[in-house]
Amino acid sequence: MKAMVFEKCGLPLKMVSLPIPPLKPGQLLLKVSACGVCRTDLHIIEGDLKEAKLPLVLGHEIVGTVAALAADENQMPSPFKIGERVGVPWLGQTCAGCRFCLSERENLCDHPKFTGYNLDGGYADHTVADRNYCFKLPDGISDQEAAPLLCAGLIGWRTLKLAGEGKRLGIYGFGAAAHIITQVALFQGREVYAFTRPGDLSGQEYARSLGAIWAGNCDQMPPQKLDAALIFAPAGELVPLALKASEKGASIVCGGIHMSDIPSFPYGDLWQERSIKSVANLTRQDAIEFLEIAGRIPVRTKVNLYPLQEANQALSDLKHGRFHGAAVLTMPDPSP
Repeated sequence: MKAMVFEKCGLPLKMVSLPIPPLKPGQLLLKVSACGVCRTDLHIIEGDLKEAKLPLVLGHEIVGTVAALAADENQMPSPFKIGERVGVPWLGQTCAGCRFCLSERENLCDHPKFTGYNLDGGYADHTVADRNYCFKLPDGISDQEAAPLLCAGLIGWRTLKLAGEGKRLGIYGFGAAAHIITQVALFQGREVYAFTRPGDLSGQEYARSLGAIWAGNCDQMPPQKLDAALIFAPAGELVPLALKASEKGASIVCGGIHMSDIPSFPYGDLWQERSIKSVANLTRQDAIEFLEIAGRIPVRTKVNLYPLQEANQALSDLKHGRFHGAAVLTMPDPSP
């Protein structure tokens, strides 16, 4: 199979031919059709996340069809069928035995494994995945459009859930997650206030085109105090700004896996029951809920397509903000 492999920080990904991995109990072999490119992938290759296995096949927004399947350790047949379309997200495996898993908080598992981090992912024409962390995808959404739903969408959904039910919603960092969650928030009857990098007039116009009631620079105050704020940009300095823009009782939810240091701020900006939270991974229930509502809306993702061999360019374009929406890799004709 063809794969783009990450070998060491500072080096570009390299296209290599690898053997198709053998199936372990409970796994699916997937013929990959599309894989989203996520900011977490940037954090991995730049060394912000320290526990990646090397060499590594990145990618955790995987859409593919089942090419082979294996019964689990108890010889229970797979719930999936050959040829069925499935999606694979960031959370790839949990221990099922720690106190978090046993209390339906598997996103906080003590011994997790993550797709495209310590499990090989979807920057390849084939991959294997634990069937317990594969999900059926809504009809009517193409493989390429579905890929960003599997991280930008899922983590965005969990971020939105933790923010509560406030009507006026601020979104800081208007990238892949924001353009998906804006659609969900509007479907729920909320107002969206979009915050971009200073001077990003194109991004602000894009946010308004999706239905944002207001769009401006991240250091501006919105015309109304926010009931909640979602921060998708990995910039810690946005947290005090979001607090200042928020109403009493508001939740500020940081939706990324990595963020620069948060600068100090006066306690008065936090007082009156404002809160700051972070999001960690996802649960399978999150995936079920989100994919159902994404199909019902239906969510339309804006995707920028790159062939697999141009993964390095896609990562560079993501880092430098050269597109709106999400980047998605498309696969060559698979070869063994």
